[in-house]
Amino acid sequence: MRLFVIPGLAFLALAGCQVPQDRLPPDLPDAVAPRPYAELLTRARAQAKVATEAFYINKWGDLEDAARGLEQTARYLPKAEEVPPARKPVLMMLGDELLKEAGNLRKAAQSKDEKEATAVLTRINFKVRELRPDE
Repeated sequence: MRLFVIPGLAFLALAGCQVPQDRLPPDLPDAVAPRPYAELLTRARAQAKVATEAFYINKWGDLEDAARGLEQTARYLPKAEEVPPARKPVLMMLGDELLKEAGNLRKAAQSKDEKEATAVLTRINFKVRELRPDE
């Protein structure tokens, strides 16, 4: 009997210790102020990841929230501080494109359009990848 109780308790302890990995970063203030580029990139990656996960499990409201977060992050990009030299010439363009695609994702989530959401998520993940500082 003790052999069954101990593994059961261990399982419960492990299950209780797990923290959800896919959480959206907190919202930024409405007034756009300069933020470090690395912070904005980290936010965009987290938001794209949450959006992708929400889409896979049909959490359309969560997908819409992630899209709104991406829109907010994209609005901050043009004023980013500490931008890597390779990103400075294209930052405004990438920010505009990410803002547009995040709006498209929000609309696809609202209409629960799986095909459009798939296409937009692909473009968003590519744009976020383009923001990497290491090129």
